[in-house]
Amino acid sequence: MNDPSRTAAGPELLLVEECEGWPELLGADPEGLVEIALAATLRAHAMEDLRTEIGVTLTDDAAVRELNAEWRQKDAPTNVLSFPPRRIEVGERPGPLMGDLVLARETLQREAAAEGKAPRDHFTHLVVHGVLHLLGHDHIDDDEAERMEATEIAILAQLSIDDPYRVDEDDAAVAVP
Repeated sequence: MNDPSRTAAGPELLLVEECEGWPELLGADPEGLVEIALAATLRAHAMEDLRTEIGVTLTDDAAVRELNAEWRQKDAPTNVLSFPPRRIEVGERPGPLMGDLVLARETLQREAAAEGKAPRDHFTHLVVHGVLHLLGHDHIDDDEAERMEATEIAILAQLSIDDPYRVDEDDAAVAVP
């Protein structure tokens, strides 16, 4: 972060690809997609100039399962994990370390296929979701979940990505009497 050659305001992204297949799955450079999602999320919070570091690890289900078991006592993979260095309130600016995100490739791929979404769009949504957690958002109760979802939808709309929570009537289950 104290790199004197870095003159632009904004966060420093530290991205690590621990497993193969991310660029092929996304059809794009993962780092570029993370930068776009991060910038849009910070812009939505009037924090474009935030000087901080964020780490993003792109890995597989096995690695995320281990982290999820260790940190959340859930012995299963999940799509994205967020690790803020400290809990902050929405609107509060993080310090020099925003935190870390860890994404699981196989889970992302399964979810995108099951939901009929482009993996690239689902990836972008998960990065936005994870960054929102680092910025103090949560979805523990219904009111928090509604606010967080509305924020995600607005940010994704700015990136020309459809509402990830919308259920098409064709996809909805039909009740049988």
